[in-house]
Amino acid sequence: MEINKLDAHDRLGHVKKQSDGISGYCQKIIESQPFGMHPFYIFAHARTTDDGLNKRLIWQPRLSKPKAQTNSMLFKAYPENNTVKVIWIIPAEELWEQYEKGLLTESKIVKESIERYKSNKSFLEQKEHDDLSDVAIDSIYRSIAREARTKKKTNKLVFPHS
Repeated sequence: MEINKLDAHDRLGHVKKQSDGISGYCQKIIESQPFGMHPFYIFAHARTTDDGLNKRLIWQPRLSKPKAQTNSMLFKAYPENNTVKVIWIIPAEELWEQYEKGLLTESKIVKESIERYKSNKSFLEQKEHDDLSDVAIDSIYRSIAREARTKKKTNKLVFPHS
């Protein structure tokens, strides 16, 4: 098979641009400190748009680890030192072959994520050693909800009677 150098270069550029986008989204979420200085997960998963044809990536900060699923990425963010740890990157199943060793889009982390997903999905879903307890997570979520209710009450517009 003959490989067009320009096509290969374009594909490599696309992969690098995609990687830069992931870093940017993670950085914005970390800077927003959704849970203060507590470590948290960033779960990115594709969802079909209302037109039923296109997909978009949803970026969700969360305190608990989600179930592993295809077409998703999971990172653990540490706002205190502004670092991110990759937990998994599992592409759509029809794309798995693209990440094999020796291919242009080869990726060790993607390949390991796929293998673990296929052979030991529960490993990917295990709590991390530095995860908060369920009680602490519940307390943080309750505090955020209280704060949002308070903010909503203070932001109400008051119109004088005519």
